[in-house]
Amino acid sequence: MMKSVYSCLLFSGFAAFTIACGKDNGSPVTPPPADTTIVVVDTVKTAGYDLSLLDRCTLFNETPVVTPTQKQDYRELSGVAPSRVYAGLLYVHEDSGNYNEVYVTDTKGQDMGKLVLDGIGNRDWEDIATGPGPENGKNYIYVAEIGDNKAANPSVFIYRFPEPDLSAANAATVIHITAVDKIELVYPKGAVNAESLLLDPLTRDLYIATKEQARSTLYVARYPQSTSKVTTLVALDKLPFDLLTAGDISGDGSEIIVRNTGQIWYWKRNAGETIAAAMLRKPQDAPYARNERQGEGVCFAADGSGYITDSEVKDYPTEKVALSFYKRK
Repeated sequence: MMKSVYSCLLFSGFAAFTIACGKDNGSPVTPPPADTTIVVVDTVKTAGYDLSLLDRCTLFNETPVVTPTQKQDYRELSGVAPSRVYAGLLYVHEDSGNYNEVYVTDTKGQDMGKLVLDGIGNRDWEDIATGPGPENGKNYIYVAEIGDNKAANPSVFIYRFPEPDLSAANAATVIHITAVDKIELVYPKGAVNAESLLLDPLTRDLYIATKEQARSTLYVARYPQSTSKVTTLVALDKLPFDLLTAGDISGDGSEIIVRNTGQIWYWKRNAGETIAAAMLRKPQDAPYARNERQGEGVCFAADGSGYITDSEVKDYPTEKVALSFYKRK
């Protein structure tokens, strides 16, 4: 089995992960100081837990606050992520074959305009994340073109660009993003379908969890990801999740969440723990009201106050497009 060793830097105050309800103040994330080094060995391990025997997560309300969006012509929402710069703003997008646009809304569902990725298509955008990137002091948007229902695409892409100025955003706002980093990725054993992107804000590593029946493989592209060469993803974990549709890591790096259309799972990350190691531990069964006919997106609120979900409604014409917020107790 091929192994590689990667040294990553973590916050010296990483012990704060033990706090049950870590919060993110929404300010730009800066790289951690070089005073703690953890050696990570990439090997494929298999999770041993039974998803039918999980403890219930009691950190969040069982019943969500459901907010219909002002813009109701989204038909295939597939991801949601919070702005790390503008409090209350959210980014959403549609998937396969739709426009090359990231839509801006807020926690009240208001239409706050859109970002157009010039020169980039939407083959199958399936998830979105926000957090640190290559330039210190800036926050970035990551759009994951990783959907591949027929497992036919030779490579997948992550599109990365800094959060633009949205200080005066409104429904008429249209911002063209002309400089987009293209991170091209391939799987080590051929194409596979995926819909879940997770960005570790502490290491800036990118994780993809595949969408397969009764299983999911967690892959990683370590930071710094190349924008000039094709990167081969490294498989880390074999997990028992069925048809995952989205995932997220909290802004302070201390919490992990993944979902499919019918369930949500939650981990509290231990001090000094890698994402791969955390996800090999048994998760908790997180609140989900099953109020979405085809639940697709999930993200933690930027301020740590809870998590947000959204859903595709294309095949359900009577359904309203809405955001569901599970508030932290």
